[in-house]
Amino acid sequence: MTGSPRPGRAGRRLWLLVSLPLALITAVGVPSASALADTATNTVANTTASTTVDAKARTGARAVVAAMQPSWNLGNTLDAFPTETSWGSPLTTKATFDAVKAAGYRSVRIPVTWSNAQDTTAPYTIDPKYMARVKQVVDWAIEDGLYVDLNVHHDSWQWIKNITTADHDAVLARFDSTWQQIAAAFKDEPRKLLFESVNEPQFSDNATDAQKTQAMDELNTSFHTIVRKSGGGNATRVLLLPDQNTSPIEQQKMNELYTTITRLKDPNLGATMHYYSLWMFSVNNSGYTTYNEAVQKDLLTAFTQMHDTFVAKGIPVYLGEYGTLSYPDFTKPDQIERGEAFKYFEQLGYESRINGITTALWDAGSFLNRNTLQWRDPELAALIRASWHTRSGTASTDQVFLPKSAPVAAHTVTLNLNGLSFRGLWQGDTRLRPGVDYTVSGDQLTLTPTLLTRLGGDRALGENATFQARFSRGVPWTFHVITNDLPVQSDATGTTDSLTIPTQFKGDVLATMESRYADGSNAGPYTWTPYQEFNRHFTPDYPNGAIKLTSEYLQTLTDGATVTLKFDFWSGASVTYHVTRSGDTVTGTVA
Repeated sequence: MTGSPRPGRAGRRLWLLVSLPLALITAVGVPSASALADTATNTVANTTASTTVDAKARTGARAVVAAMQPSWNLGNTLDAFPTETSWGSPLTTKATFDAVKAAGYRSVRIPVTWSNAQDTTAPYTIDPKYMARVKQVVDWAIEDGLYVDLNVHHDSWQWIKNITTADHDAVLARFDSTWQQIAAAFKDEPRKLLFESVNEPQFSDNATDAQKTQAMDELNTSFHTIVRKSGGGNATRVLLLPDQNTSPIEQQKMNELYTTITRLKDPNLGATMHYYSLWMFSVNNSGYTTYNEAVQKDLLTAFTQMHDTFVAKGIPVYLGEYGTLSYPDFTKPDQIERGEAFKYFEQLGYESRINGITTALWDAGSFLNRNTLQWRDPELAALIRASWHTRSGTASTDQVFLPKSAPVAAHTVTLNLNGLSFRGLWQGDTRLRPGVDYTVSGDQLTLTPTLLTRLGGDRALGENATFQARFSRGVPWTFHVITNDLPVQSDATGTTDSLTIPTQFKGDVLATMESRYADGSNAGPYTWTPYQEFNRHFTPDYPNGAIKLTSEYLQTLTDGATVTLKFDFWSGASVTYHVTRSGDTVTGTVA
């Protein structure tokens, strides 16, 4: 990832957020372990690659990248700056990779920011102690039998981007020196080590498209030449090349990378891409609170573009980063609703598998707790693992709200069978009774008042119970039964630095916030939508009963103009509230 550090992720530019499509690799003819049996089968069915691969191809990039599935990122660690622990990660140990391997991962991506310990003048020497530490971490992973992708990470925007300026020669010299030193240090490593030229390459804002195209080709070509000339295992080591931004937003950029790879005529080359979903969904902005048709279309379009450009033509693709930009983040309230995020991860795994892609989960500590070496959300971890070899069933929602002020009524949800068959509902080890507790008609699951009354219990506000839908394969889908009432807010006073709105959530869960001036125009940092960005412009504080408005939002409000806020909740309820800025003071009043 690129940008300033945040817990759980690093900030990114808008161009990278809009749509970062996935890329696909062909595993045809490559021996695979049982866990990937379905992957191989589906790859054969969904690619145009020949079912017979010559010996050269079997030992080339396609075989290596296929064997790396699935993959995991050691994010916000050696790529952090100025030190390995500066962004909250503990020092990496071999036990870290033991835990990753035990979870079923076969490879790791180790991002490294080399500017942490590199002279900024020729010959651009990297501190030997830093190089030794990177090698120690790489070797621990390889000792565990894991493949490793090693790269040049935040250097991309720190100094490499200036290759399109008058500093071109100095930047290229430093880039070349960096890779000469890395190649020399790792040339005797086994074939399980791969090199990636540069993470999310970007260039100076005033550069022309032609200059950016030339720079991207120049970096990838120089990287290839340097590594190949360094000898040892580097003569045939698998190398991964990105296009601009590691993002296939523009077909032209992918075409340019394809041209570079084919011109180099090297069977040990692959492409690398990143995917973080449609930006509005990925950060919960512009009203994209659900995994809706537009979000799904973005994912499917991305796969198609990547497949047609690379995979169908025999070039493997390593999805070096995937996830969302905001979920999970153990340091903040869920920015994306849990069930909506689960649907995204489930389909991403499926699309990756049927198209033969190797996926590398971006993890900056929000999936694997690096201190305890336990997975923070075992249910999400299980869903991701299942997606490596099968589908899981989902539903239109994972929340069943029981309004406190109304009698318990039947509740119907749509099952997303994903090609599976529905087996029934369970509460723990107890199977619920068809016809009594629920009915099913096609993909419509109706929960009866009898069941919901029992699960609601004494109807205390908040979550009362959970139960699961089970399918013929994959992991179960968990439903949360929640008693709620209309949220209540109170007047408040703050400053443009922060306004805390007292809020009695009454069991409900905040989905998003709309913001408009009296004339109906949009209020806030974004002019194209009334919806504000979750956790960036507003954030719920459930334990302390409040919703906080941030300085980034408040400082954009017109002085003296009253803004109407509409807080939308997952139960379907909405609450309006008024905010008025007067100089540095902000006053909030109930509607």
